[in-house]
Amino acid sequence: MANGWDQDINLSMLTDFYELTMSNAYYKQGMVNTTAVFDMFFRDIPERGGFAIMAGIEQLVEYLSNLHFSEQDLAYLERLGYFDPGFLDYLRHFKFECDVWAIPEGMPIFPGEPIVKVKGPIIQAQMVETMVLLTINHQSLIATKSSRIVRAAEGRPIMEFGARRAQGSDASILGARAAYIAGVAGTSCTVAGEIFKIPALGTMAHSWVQAFESEFAAFAAYATAYPDECQLLVDTYNTLRCGVPNAIRASREVLEPRGKRLKGIRIDSGDLAYLSIRSREMLDEAGLTDCKITVSSAIDEYLIRDLLHQGAKVDSFGVGERLITSRSEPVFSGVYKLSAIEAKGVMEPRMKLSDNPEKVTNPGEKELYRLYDRDTGQVEADLITLLGEKVDDTKPLTIFDPLHTWKRKTLANFRAEPILKPLFRKGVFCTEKRDIEEIRSFCQGQLETLWNSLKRFENPQEYYVDLSVDLWDLKETFLRQESCGWGRP
Repeated sequence: MANGWDQDINLSMLTDFYELTMSNAYYKQGMVNTTAVFDMFFRDIPERGGFAIMAGIEQLVEYLSNLHFSEQDLAYLERLGYFDPGFLDYLRHFKFECDVWAIPEGMPIFPGEPIVKVKGPIIQAQMVETMVLLTINHQSLIATKSSRIVRAAEGRPIMEFGARRAQGSDASILGARAAYIAGVAGTSCTVAGEIFKIPALGTMAHSWVQAFESEFAAFAAYATAYPDECQLLVDTYNTLRCGVPNAIRASREVLEPRGKRLKGIRIDSGDLAYLSIRSREMLDEAGLTDCKITVSSAIDEYLIRDLLHQGAKVDSFGVGERLITSRSEPVFSGVYKLSAIEAKGVMEPRMKLSDNPEKVTNPGEKELYRLYDRDTGQVEADLITLLGEKVDDTKPLTIFDPLHTWKRKTLANFRAEPILKPLFRKGVFCTEKRDIEEIRSFCQGQLETLWNSLKRFENPQEYYVDLSVDLWDLKETFLRQESCGWGRP
């Protein structure tokens, strides 16, 4: 009860209340076995970037595999007075029976395309909305931000240092996981290292230095404790006047007599470019050319880029709050919308119209293809089709912008790959789990398929997410209808 509630919380109850009230109404309407299709997609790439990164699938699988309602949950719902006794009994015997597809974790994703698809009894497909969004939105946000930071460092390791600034324990732990998938070298979050086998990294805090009578005494004690991995924080008092000189002295007087080397120093404040350059000069003059310099202190991809442009002598970066919270844009715009529903035994498309054009959805049950150039392996576009459409990659294909249809491109030498992969069949997990190293490696390989112009931080190339002719025609039919009736043409 440390946080004010039972830590063994049932995530099946982590729903928006309307998911339960609608489900109760579906039950009363006799729609328990009505099949529906929902798509999760997102509207905007954080920070107007060129792409986002899919993350959170492992936790989504865990959630969907354990859906149930306890007697305690049912008693609470009964006390609220909103729910039919028959509906509560339905929840008592609840068994997840939906089909679920998703884009693989670690793959680049783009606005408007379905990244998770859920098909099954409408009550069940509706009830999982909040957790689908919560899980994928959060980790995709942090993976996307982390990828930007990693790319800015140009091969220098990034250490995720954000545990104490995250919005709660789950955000810290799962944020560390998402960051590692996107390429960071490790995390300061020890429990994330334990759970996910992520390298746990860290040096010392200023309190260690302050706990001793002198900075040198603190460095000497640390060097004695960790002679093989000694990295010293040098900015507690004055980086250049005493921090770096005391680190050099600790190396000479404690480490080198034992045949050991000072592994690194860390600078956590001040003018990081200037201090790193001067520290590098001092270390080199002392013969510590192999001693690495790490900098931290409210760093993000923009500061990293500027530091390197200014000639900073930095070997690695510690990045905390601006990574783990995606501080510059802390919301991922994923939404979950109905796209088809069973009517008289036939799946009928549905579409959300809106006064806001960006909120208009794509109707029908869909598939998603990624189109690759056969010669270069680079991505050309994504193509959303209606279920059952075949993309023939043995002959040229003309794609067009769904909004500006005069913008067209013909692909002549491409490979089409369906990228919505099955996760559940009738509620049963149906694919192999991947360990985090495999996901991380997959992510790095997928980034290599992207145009360099997509990786720019400012004004990246816009990626093509196109509709098939049949899907575009169906959407146009919806848009031309004049009634406000069934949401169908």
